[in-house]
Amino acid sequence: MTNAVKKLDVGTLIACCLAVAAAQLCITVPSPINGEIQSAFGASGSQVAWVTSAFILPTAILELNFGVVGDLFGRKRLLILGGFVLAIGELLNATSQNITMLWIGQALAGIGAAALFPSSLAVIAAATPEEKDRAKAVSTWALSISLASAVGPLSSGILATVADFRWAFVPPVVLGVAVGIACWALVTDSKAPEGRALDWPGQISIAVGLTALLWGIIEGGDRGWSSPSIVFALVLAAVALVGFVMAERRATSPMFNLELLRIPSFAAAAVVALTGMFGFIGTAYCVSIRLGAVMHLSALRAGMPFVILQLIPLLLAPVLSKMLTRVEPRWLLMGGLLPMAAGQFWIAALPITTTSLAAFIGPVLLLGIGFICVVSSLTSAAVNAVPIEMTGMASGATSLVREFGQGLGPAVISTIAMSAASSALVGKLSGADAGMEAAAGPLAVVNAGSDSARAAAQDALAHGMALGVVICGCASLLGALVTLLLVRRNTARATAQAPVQPASA
Repeated sequence: MTNAVKKLDVGTLIACCLAVAAAQLCITVPSPINGEIQSAFGASGSQVAWVTSAFILPTAILELNFGVVGDLFGRKRLLILGGFVLAIGELLNATSQNITMLWIGQALAGIGAAALFPSSLAVIAAATPEEKDRAKAVSTWALSISLASAVGPLSSGILATVADFRWAFVPPVVLGVAVGIACWALVTDSKAPEGRALDWPGQISIAVGLTALLWGIIEGGDRGWSSPSIVFALVLAAVALVGFVMAERRATSPMFNLELLRIPSFAAAAVVALTGMFGFIGTAYCVSIRLGAVMHLSALRAGMPFVILQLIPLLLAPVLSKMLTRVEPRWLLMGGLLPMAAGQFWIAALPITTTSLAAFIGPVLLLGIGFICVVSSLTSAAVNAVPIEMTGMASGATSLVREFGQGLGPAVISTIAMSAASSALVGKLSGADAGMEAAAGPLAVVNAGSDSARAAAQDALAHGMALGVVICGCASLLGALVTLLLVRRNTARATAQAPVQPASA
């Protein structure tokens, strides 16, 4: 039987919310300083995209297995370890001397976040068997994500404006240490080891598949899609992901039970997590690049739209738990995805020279409303759809697709935007400017080219960024369509329990 757990206590809830806030804050910290990073290290568009993706990739890859590790050995231990590993990675970021060192620090911090995301949610879900209590706790957990998303770019922008951009990574160091201490002192442990075991074939195949896929997408724009290395990476990704499915079908204790996908609410939540977060973070990447690297605003001014992005979600927090219990998940998800799409198309229509904060208030508020509604309702729908002893697996899987969607966002949108910008510059540059564009892309030209080349690069980047944000809006609309067609009210957890229980249960 699954180990009995005490009712959720305040200390456990606070520590879990602090843990997920720390992980989410680390995702948002680079947003206002992408321009500073690009300038300091002379980075190309794909190299800047890797700053975010280097964090999110290990997070996505390891979350499923960390969900299993927490079920087997206790989620409290994983929360403590995750906090300290995150702090070490952010310390490397704060002392980075080149773009490679920054990638390494981001990857290490991402490993810590991979332990924090599923473990914090699994502890909460396991301690709240009643759906009403769980809805309230999950809404608080989601609010912590929203708060961190607002504090991250604000602190990052302020510190990078008054000091070197590396100081933006110091608060995450402190927060990671605080998470480790708080979880050690406050969290009531829980686990569900019955029928669970580490699944090495599944872990290796999913790691290879997602890494190869993301690398191929990010580098494809620079190296060319017909490049042998890119073709090999994409083929390897396809083979590895097929291998993951085969491994999970044959495993006696899979890290992800594929039968979960037969539950409509869970499957739809996974699709929405992927498309919704792809569009959200892809849009954030475009806004940060256009304000920082293209229009050369200070880190603080470039970060203000991301702060405003979360103001409306904070106002919605008092009624969010009631919405989760009274509003059908289909309508709450659509009520998030449609405003997100409207905000994205609005941003795409803004001229590249628009730098006024007032011009961004409308679209970013729509994005903020959409973000908190989507994150809260899809998490609740996914966790409530599965048996309580599989909450670790479900939360890990939901976190994986959410985080991989966030990793795909800057990867895909950077590739599309920079490729479109480079195409728009064909025949418009000559001499050193043309050589600069060929070597480092349009971002290098807009920062260091001649006056005429800078103007041409700015126009080209305006086209590329607008195209990228339109694609983000289409991704949100796709999520809304999936929601409308597939998501239905989940009448009882017990209804879905029979087909997905482990064999040993």
